[in-house]
Amino acid sequence: MDAKTFMGLERSDDDFHWTLPVGEHLVTPGNFLFGGCGLGAAVVALEEASGRPTIWATAQYLSHAKTHSTLDLEVTLAAQGGRVTQGRAVGRVGDNEILTVNAALGTSELELGGVWEHMPVVSKPEDCPLRRIPVEVQRSVFSLVETRVAIGRTFEQLDGTLGSANSALWCRVPGHQEPSAGTLAVFGDFLSGAVAQPLGRRIMGRSLDNTIRIVQLEPTEWVLLDIRMHALVGGYAQGTAFMWSESGTLLATASQSLSIKLWPGDVA
Repeated sequence: MDAKTFMGLERSDDDFHWTLPVGEHLVTPGNFLFGGCGLGAAVVALEEASGRPTIWATAQYLSHAKTHSTLDLEVTLAAQGGRVTQGRAVGRVGDNEILTVNAALGTSELELGGVWEHMPVVSKPEDCPLRRIPVEVQRSVFSLVETRVAIGRTFEQLDGTLGSANSALWCRVPGHQEPSAGTLAVFGDFLSGAVAQPLGRRIMGRSLDNTIRIVQLEPTEWVLLDIRMHALVGGYAQGTAFMWSESGTLLATASQSLSIKLWPGDVA
């Protein structure tokens, strides 16, 4: 199962027009399109239209696409060079603009380089505790992406005590072993919940933007999301995630800005 199949993205008139039915498997607990799924769908559409793999893509979220609505994606290839295509995808529900994604796509044969980040030492996915999702948020994307806590605390362990800003999750879509840029865009948005780790309290994070940077892809059942929250000031947080294969290959990095609220019923 590839990202296009998982999300249910459908080609409309041509490679530049796509539709995404916003089913329950693509939404947040707030019953609107999960930001990573919107970015992931746009990345798939841009790759199909350009015929090139993603180097970098960033989404700005302008409004909500509610559950059971249909997101229409229109792709524009603004500049096409010998190695790089610069493009954008705009997602709308009716006349309402939901998100704008800008991206660079392409390849290079330069052999010089290296990877200077290091995967943290963690237990294998099967040895890590399952990240159990509260009942009230199970009808969402969280019910279809399996996550296990490699570093940090489970929801049940968030008791109000302060903790580390660094955490890690193993993520997988069962049956999907060749993560694409689209799949990694979905996983990257899981860093929004990691603000709970340093706070020790359950929070609600709404993505204002979301960026995915692809390093290299390889088959892997599980992807380790190595998350580093940088700050939470004035209700807005920033963080970065490094995504690793089971064999230790750096697949991609993700970063975003978030609007943060406490979980309903939790009083500051």
